[in-house]
Amino acid sequence: MTNNVRLRIDDIHKTYPPRKRRDPGTEVLKGISLDVYDQEFLTIVGPSGAGKTTLLRILAGLLEPTSGHILLDGKEIDGPPREIALVFQDYSRSLYPWMSVEKNIGLPLKAHGVDSAEIAGRVESCLKSVGLEGVGEKYPWQLSGGMQQRVAIARAIAYRPEVMVLDEPFASVDAQTRNDLEDLLLQVKEEMNSTFVFVTHDVDESVYLSDRVAILSKTPSRIERVIDINLPKERNQLETRALPQFSELRAEIFGTIRNLVVPTNSGQAPEYTI
Repeated sequence: MTNNVRLRIDDIHKTYPPRKRRDPGTEVLKGISLDVYDQEFLTIVGPSGAGKTTLLRILAGLLEPTSGHILLDGKEIDGPPREIALVFQDYSRSLYPWMSVEKNIGLPLKAHGVDSAEIAGRVESCLKSVGLEGVGEKYPWQLSGGMQQRVAIARAIAYRPEVMVLDEPFASVDAQTRNDLEDLLLQVKEEMNSTFVFVTHDVDESVYLSDRVAILSKTPSRIERVIDINLPKERNQLETRALPQFSELRAEIFGTIRNLVVPTNSGQAPEYTI
C-alpha cells in the first residue's frame, strides 16, 4: 500500500425516490467521505441494511449518487470506468450458463476489442492463477459453487483492473471454500498490485484480508470508524487468526458494530449475526 489516493469518496449522499405518494423517499447514505489508497485492501463492514452494496455500486459507476463525487485518480466517475472490475455476491447470476468457462472469462476482453490470441493467453493464465487449469471448456453449471466464484474472480483479473470492487463474494460458499478463496484473493492482490474494495458481513474475514476496515453506521449511513489492521503482511489461516492482535481487532470491530445496532446500555440482544 502507498500513500497515493486511488479512489476518493467525497461527501456521497444517496436517497432512493419515494414508492408512494407523500413518501419522502429512503435516505441510505449521508455524507460518506473516505480515501482509498493505491494498492491497499480496504474492507467495508456495518450493520445489515447499512447501504454497503449501494456504496459499492456508486463506486463502480453503476449507480448515481444523489449528491457528492467519486474520483478515480483525480477524475470524476460518471459511468462504469474501464479501470474498475466488480465481482458480485451471486456468481450464479454473474456467469452465463450457456457459455463455457473460457468464453465467460474472455467476454469483457472481447467487448473491449482485445484480439483473440491475447484473450486466449489471458484466459489460460488467469485460470492457472485461480487453480482451475483444464476446466476452460466446461460450463459454469458443471462446477461447484466455489469453482464458479473462482471463475468470476478470474474474469475480473483477466481484465487487469486497477481497482477490484467485491460485494460479499464468498457469502454463498462453505467455510473451507471461503478460507481458500480468501487466500486466493490475497495471492491475486500480491500478483496484480491492484487496489481492492471489499464488502463483507464477516468480521473475521475483514480482519484477515485487510489493510484497513471502514465501519458504516446504521442508515442513513456515514463512516463510523476506520481501523488500521496492523497484522503481518503475510497471512495464514491458522497462524494469523491465532495472533493476539487478530482477536483484539476482531473484538474492536465487532464491538463497534454491535453498539451501533444495540447501544451498550440498552440491555437488549443484538438483532444481527456476524
